[in-house]
Order: sequence, then C-alpha cells, then structure tokens
Amino acid sequence: MGKPVTPPSGGAVETIHLKEALEERYLAYALSTIMHRALPDARDGLKPVHRRILYAMRLLRLDPGAAYKKCARIVGDVIGKYHPHGDVGVYDALVRLAQDFAQRYPLVDGQGNFGNIDGDNAAAYRYTEARLTDVARLLLEGIDEDAVDFRDTYNGEDEEPIVLPAAFPNLLANGSQGIAVGMATSIPPHNAAELCDAALYLISHPNANAEQLLTFVPGPDFPTGGVIVDPPSTVVETYRTGRGSFRVRARWHKEEVGRGTWVIVVTEIPYGVPKSRLIEKTAELLQEKKLPLLADIRDESAEDVRVVLEPRSRTVDPVILMESLFRLTELESRIPMNVNVLSEGRVPKVLGLAECLREWLNHRREVLLRRSRHRLAAIDRRLEILGGLLIVYLDLDRVIKIIREEDEPKQELMRVFELTELQANSILDTRLRSLRKLEEMQLKRERDELAAEKASIEKLLDNEKIQWKTITSEIREVRKTFGPETAIGKRRTTFAEAPDTSDIDFAEAMVEREPITVIVSEKGWIRAMKGHIADLSSVQFKGDDALKTSFFAETTSRILVMATNGRFFTLDGSKLPGGRGFGDPIRIMVDLEEGADIVAAFPHRPGAKLLVVASDGRGFVVPADETLANTRKGKGVLGLDGSARAVVCTEADGDHVAIVGENRKLLAFPLKQVPEMARGKGVRLQRYRDGGVADAKVFALKDGLTWKDTSGRTWTVDKADLRDWIANRAEAGRLPPKGFPRSNRFG
Repeated sequence: MGKPVTPPSGGAVETIHLKEALEERYLAYALSTIMHRALPDARDGLKPVHRRILYAMRLLRLDPGAAYKKCARIVGDVIGKYHPHGDVGVYDALVRLAQDFAQRYPLVDGQGNFGNIDGDNAAAYRYTEARLTDVARLLLEGIDEDAVDFRDTYNGEDEEPIVLPAAFPNLLANGSQGIAVGMATSIPPHNAAELCDAALYLISHPNANAEQLLTFVPGPDFPTGGVIVDPPSTVVETYRTGRGSFRVRARWHKEEVGRGTWVIVVTEIPYGVPKSRLIEKTAELLQEKKLPLLADIRDESAEDVRVVLEPRSRTVDPVILMESLFRLTELESRIPMNVNVLSEGRVPKVLGLAECLREWLNHRREVLLRRSRHRLAAIDRRLEILGGLLIVYLDLDRVIKIIREEDEPKQELMRVFELTELQANSILDTRLRSLRKLEEMQLKRERDELAAEKASIEKLLDNEKIQWKTITSEIREVRKTFGPETAIGKRRTTFAEAPDTSDIDFAEAMVEREPITVIVSEKGWIRAMKGHIADLSSVQFKGDDALKTSFFAETTSRILVMATNGRFFTLDGSKLPGGRGFGDPIRIMVDLEEGADIVAAFPHRPGAKLLVVASDGRGFVVPADETLANTRKGKGVLGLDGSARAVVCTEADGDHVAIVGENRKLLAFPLKQVPEMARGKGVRLQRYRDGGVADAKVFALKDGLTWKDTSGRTWTVDKADLRDWIANRAEAGRLPPKGFPRSNRFG
C-alpha cells in the first residue's frame, strides 16, 4: 500500500465530513428529481418536460388548425430554450403525448410513424411532424393573460410557465407514470366528462367524499378499453386513499365459424400491454403445454385489435378457457394506482379523488382571478386612452394647432388638456383618417361597453359565488367538447363481475379429459392404460409381481393412495406413467417412508366417505375430501399405536359395517356406531384375543352381505340370515357363514 496523500498546507483546505457531503448532495439530487422531473403537478397533471414541449409548440404557433412542423424543430426548441437534457428523452415524451393508445386524450397531433400498440418504436424525429390538439389548446388557454407565474429558464435568457392554466382536468384524464427518488407515481387515465361531472358536484357540495364522487367517476377509462373486474368496495377504498390497483381484463367474444366449431376473438387488451409481447408469451406457454385447452393463437389485427384464440376442441367451455388464460397470461393485468403528485406544485403528496379535483378547481379559481385582474388592467388602460381621445374631439382644432406649432407637443397637450402621458402618446399616434365624426361615436360606444365589462369583472372579483358560477359554466363547456356523445369522449372501459370460478378445478380443467384404466401391482407399481379396459388378462407384470387392484378413471381424476403408515397421498391421473411398460413405483412419486406399503388406491369422488381401519381393530369414517394431500409428503389421517398398521380403506357406502379378523371371526354392526372424523385413531370396531383385522367392508343391510370366493363366484347372505352376526361394535363376533373364503377377505 502507498502512503496516504498529505493535503497541501495553507488556509484553502476545508474539512468536510463525507457523510454530510453525501447527504447534502443526495438530497439535492432527490429534490431535483421529485420536483423537476418525475412527479406531475396536481394542477395541470404535467411533468416539466411535457409542459415545456407544449409551451414550445405554442410559441412555434403549432395550433390545432395550423400546418404541421417537423418534430426535430420542436425537440430542438425544447432542449435549446427550456429543457437542458437529452433529445431522446424529449422526443420519447413528445411521442407518448401523441399516441392514442397511451394517452386517453392525446395532447399532440402527430403525422407519421408514432409507434403502435404492438410496442414498435416511432420513426426518428427528422421523419415525423406534429402540432397541438384541442385538449392541449385548452391546457394553454389564457397563458398570455397573466393566468400563471413564469420563471427564468435554465440559462436566464427566456421565461417558462411554472404551471399551465389547465382548463381541462388533465391529471386524472390522461394519468401519469413516474419513478422519483424514494417515491413513485402511477395514475391511470379517466373519462373527462365523468371528471367534469364530479368537479361540478364538488363545487356545489364542497365536503363530498370519494364514495359520493364515485357515482360520477366509477373507475378508470383506458384508451385501449378492456373490462375492470374489481368489486366496488375495493374501488371506493382506492379512490379514498389514492392507493390501490385495478384488475383489467381483455374484452372478448365467442365467434361461430361453422360446423359447430368456434373461436374466441379478443378485441381489446389491457392498458400498457404491448400486443406483440402478449401473443409471444402466450405462444411460449402454448409450446410448453401449459395451456392444454388452447390449440392456437394468431394475430389478425389491422387498424383495430383482433387476436384469435382457437380452442383444443369444440367441447371446451369458452369461459373456463378464458379464465385459464386470464390466470396465466397478460390478458388480465393489474394496473396500479398511486396518486403521488406535487400538491400546489410544491409538496409531494398522495391524494384521493376528492383532493385531486379540489386542487384542480382551486387552480381554476386562481387562474380566473388572475385573468380577470389582467383584463381589468387592460380595460383601465384602454379607458384612459379613450378618455384622452374623446378630449381630442372636443377641441380638435386646438390639438392640431399644438401639434403643428409646438416644439414639444406632448408636454403642451398634457399641460393644456390635463392629460396623462399615455393619453398624450395615444393622441399623437392617432391617424388623421381616424378624426371622422363616426370615430367619435364608436369611441363612446366602446367606452360604455368597457365600463360595463369593468363593472362585471369587479363584481366577479368581489363575489366568490359568481367566481364558482363562472368556473361551472367553463367546466360545462369542456364537458360538451368531451362528452359521452363525442367520438373521443365515449367511455371505452366497462365494468363487470369476474365469473365465480371457486367450483372450477383449474388443475383438472387444464387437462384434456380422456378415459384411463389405472393398474396397481402388489409391489406398489402404478400405470395408466388409455381407455376403459375390462379384460386385464394380457397385462404383464415385472418378475413375480401381480395385480393388486385396477379401476376406471379419467386423466382429470385425482388418485387417492393409502399407505400402511396411515397416510394418504394424492396422484394426478394425467401424470401417471403410460401402460406400455410396467409403470413406476408409487414410492418415487410420493415421500413414502421405508417399510410402508400400499393398502389401497382408488379415484377420488368429491363428497364420498371412507372407512379406514388399523390392524388393531380401531377405525373411523373420514370424508374423502379431507384426505386430499397437496404435497408429496401426503396427509396423516389414521393414527397408529405401537406395531399397528393401516389395513383397510373402503368406501363407506351403506348402513352396516362387516369386519372379519385374522381369527376368522365375523362381526356386523350399524355404521352409525362409527364416528366421522378428519383424523385420529378412531374407536374399537372388533375385539381380539390375538391377531388383528383381516378385512372390512360397508354394506346395505337390506341387500345382504356379499363376498367373492377364490373361484370368483359371488355369495350373498340375506338380512334374515345375518341376524346371528349382527351386534354392536367392539364385540368379538363369530365364525362366518358357510362359503366364506379361507383368505378371510370379502374379495
């Protein structure tokens, strides 16, 4: 390591703590980003870059009816005069203001390639042209009438407005996104006519809350349309606090294409989602076989969005198909709302709906007062001039004589007629042809009109009620321009309730439903053969293995497996190995402990009940739904003592239980004597001196007790003949009737 550098001696060295220096500089950077870059002003809804673009375009006289000018010229003016940053950022901001899929009410009218909803970029600024829209004109209206304060530009050569007059509720109408330092903002666009209605209600009811205003503004109105599926209660909370989010779904409909087949056509996609990315990601999921209900996706869009979704088969339920797509793709998007804005242009604050509208209305009142005072000053100046001009007409000859003969006519006019300098100048500037009799009448008429206007402005400035009445009429005019009957003002985003999908098993719905035959071997190997196969005589097993059980199921079925340790495991019918080989051991699909074997395997039937019995004669009835396991570890259901193990799991379909021990004693008793539990050890079902349970089954007494003997014949003992074996649970039972298998099993 080198020696530390010794600072030069002398009084010019100042010691500063690094921590303090960093804090000071970081705070300056944070404040600059928050105040002058990332957060919009609550009054006009604009960030500095957007405000500078609009102001520069106005100075270039790019009004709605004027000819377009190159965007390169606009960007050059903005960065040269007002915005000392990169041209790319300025042009990107300009492009976004012109995109009708990004802005609900575009502020710039673009000509040329300004990008598209697929996410393609705009052409370079040397190829595109732009001018202002009517909405931008409304934002700038009155800027020359001292409506707002100006400040020096970064180099002190020009002035720029601190805020725009904003005759349009731009903050919520167009929304805004931005990331500052330690805070961010995300405001979705809204419908201008609805905002105007809410503002008018707020003028007449100053204490209105978010819930009342939501009768006018039910939610965002995105330029790309879509459907909002949030419940009203969460929407109220979002607008009350200014924080929350909205679930927006694509708009779709089913379209018949003949011969019973159909497709789904998506006509509107969620706001801010590039269409090309949406299709690309969906196609990837399709290739990865994560969307089994979908066969194909294709883009048939021209000017309008048209994305066609083809189902796997005509039997697919379109609602379930779309719900599965909403879960896995960007056809459903969550759009955040965080109304973090500069309140009064100074303080970063999260505002609710009522506060946002109040900020705009207060700003409109301030603009009205400033414009009125400006107009009043202009009227006073003109009245002063008119007073001087009318004096001219009273003694015209003398005025002409003074002008012709005096070396200093201005001073002489002021002395003789007691005029102000302004009046004297205006007389000297008057053209000879204006000295007609007709002009005098016009001047008198103008003076009277201005006097009346002055009186009405003074009345407005003195009376708050008149001020709000004027603002009300201005807002009504804006509402007419952007009302629901206009092309741009019509609401695009609608509201709906999401379908109730609580009863849909999506794991099952996402699998193509096909019949299978599940085969489980004695050694615990499992496989699924396609179709329902009754004759399994040709099925081969590995080595000395043999068939334990087989049953019909479907690929959508869940297979329940009970092990001798009392645990239940759940397997997916669609994920079972095929029937070509010997299958796979169940223990590699689940975490089955060493020494435990399979007791039973069967398809899960919702609502069914099962009788589970341990080798020590204990057992109970458990609902099948309670045995479903979500993990490989399974679910512990039957509690076991000592060396006991689970030996029976059978469907509890009947009213009596028949149980037989290894001591060949048979007992039957009513099923109602067995408790129903979700888990536990259960109760004693049969008593033994030695040995334990061999088998058990549940049967309907009226149909009698049946079993299969070793040769496959079915035996039935009628209700009347069973009376010697029917008793209560926990008794020992007696030797079974003639013909009962030596294996002590019901078959």
